[in-house]
Amino acid sequence: MLYFLLKRLGVMLLTALCLTFVVFFLTNLYPNLEKVAKLEGTQRMTDAQVASFLAKNGYTQPVFTRYGEWLGVLPGFTYTHEDGKVTGRCIRKGMPAAEAPSRCGVLQGDFGWSVVFKDEVGPIVWKRLGLTGKLMLWVLIVMIPSALIIGILAGMREGSRTDRTLSTFSIATTATPEYVSGVILIVVFSSSVVGLKWFKGTATSAMDGANFENFFLPVMTIALYGMGYIARMTRASMAEVMTAQYIRTARLKGVSFRNIVLKHALRNALIAPFTVIMLQFPWLLTGVVIVETLFNYKGFGWLLVQAAGNNDIEMLLSVGIVSVIVVLVTQLISDIGYVYLNPRIRIN
Repeated sequence: MLYFLLKRLGVMLLTALCLTFVVFFLTNLYPNLEKVAKLEGTQRMTDAQVASFLAKNGYTQPVFTRYGEWLGVLPGFTYTHEDGKVTGRCIRKGMPAAEAPSRCGVLQGDFGWSVVFKDEVGPIVWKRLGLTGKLMLWVLIVMIPSALIIGILAGMREGSRTDRTLSTFSIATTATPEYVSGVILIVVFSSSVVGLKWFKGTATSAMDGANFENFFLPVMTIALYGMGYIARMTRASMAEVMTAQYIRTARLKGVSFRNIVLKHALRNALIAPFTVIMLQFPWLLTGVVIVETLFNYKGFGWLLVQAAGNNDIEMLLSVGIVSVIVVLVTQLISDIGYVYLNPRIRIN
């Protein structure tokens, strides 16, 4: 197991480096850098002024050099102006150049400066990620038990009326995108069109204090979409297990149907859904982009939209590396859990 973990951690590190470099390269293409220059200056800047701005801020360096500076393995760029003033990547506003650290990258815990929010990137990302974590927690609390119950009930008696009804519901929820179900829920439960003003159509107030009124609609919008997929996978796995030889043997021995399901079928039926559930974490990070924008909930997804819309490169890079880490860690947990759920799997 230790060798397996070390090997996976090495692969995760290499994957993270490759993915973050791809994101870094794409966000630092010249058209994006030109937008940054005009955002910091004026929209009427000439090409010569843009080139001067990029040179003074280190954007004209080779991409691998700038990537090393962003990671923190290379010293940060500095520029000495004609009046003797020194500016650079690691020199913050109001900080003397002599007191600035030589390296200021991800490895040093410095994620850069946001040109849109005018603040350190790190605290902003962690705050927004915490808000999204709260949303994801309630989504998982609602989605996973409901999906497993629906899938198990449908798979226990394959082909029955219960199976057909629950399977139709699962397919319908999965086939409906979040931006469609979210609008439907807002129209039905929070607008004057139908008249059921049970919930708030916005979740902005949930950032300070979440309650049933302001948090139910965004939670249900995300949970409904993921619920159907997990339920379908659980149903298929449960139906396959219920036709296995050891289940037939248990029935012939006179074991009650309830005990067959709980003691024999359930654990083996949860192996495939467990992997699917772990895959929901990366999906939730992308799914919340639509929902948080729709309900004006200023979390991680909302932050990604703001960073992309305003070409905030440092913020985009930080959001990208956090997303990569979440995906890789959940995959590692999925592999470990899969081994423990299925002892027949050997780690070579």
